[in-house]
Amino acid sequence: MFRRREAVPFSFVAESDRFRSNVTPPPRERASVSQLAGRSLVGLTIVAGLVGSLVLGLPALSPAESASHVEQTEAAHGH
Repeated sequence: MFRRREAVPFSFVAESDRFRSNVTPPPRERASVSQLAGRSLVGLTIVAGLVGSLVLGLPALSPAESASHVEQTEAAHGH
């Protein structure tokens, strides 16, 4: 059914954390001006959306006017 895998020598396992590759990765490409402008516009749009939601949402979250101030109808005044 299952074949037993080959055992890994202990010295190889012990030295694996010290292994360093001699191959250097290629340098990263610099972002173009249009890419930078696009990223900044996306960031500004997200920030503007968050600020707008706070500006519109905070009045709804504030507590209502004092509970002692109850509007009375004209019928309550006897008119």
